[in-house]
Amino acid sequence: MADCCCKKKIRSDEEKKELTNRLSRIIGQLEGIKNMINEDRYCDEILTQLAASDKAIKNLSAKLFEKHVSTCVVNSIQNGDMSVVDEVVTLFKRYI
Repeated sequence: MADCCCKKKIRSDEEKKELTNRLSRIIGQLEGIKNMINEDRYCDEILTQLAASDKAIKNLSAKLFEKHVSTCVVNSIQNGDMSVVDEVVTLFKRYI
């Protein structure tokens, strides 16, 4: 398997915009949580926001994983690189 530093994924401007917009919203949520802590907000409110942030991160991860499998993995297999299967298994194990 090739070094990770040598692999790249060229994304369309639209895909980059979608991913960075989602990430910006998550960062905004986390900044809001940080402010809630500094404002001594009630634990239940903070935990609710943390759960929402966690779900947003998981949704972003799922979106990226889906895109990875349908593009990078398929391309690698079509080009005869079966080592990508191990990569997918390792990635999948991180999410279960």
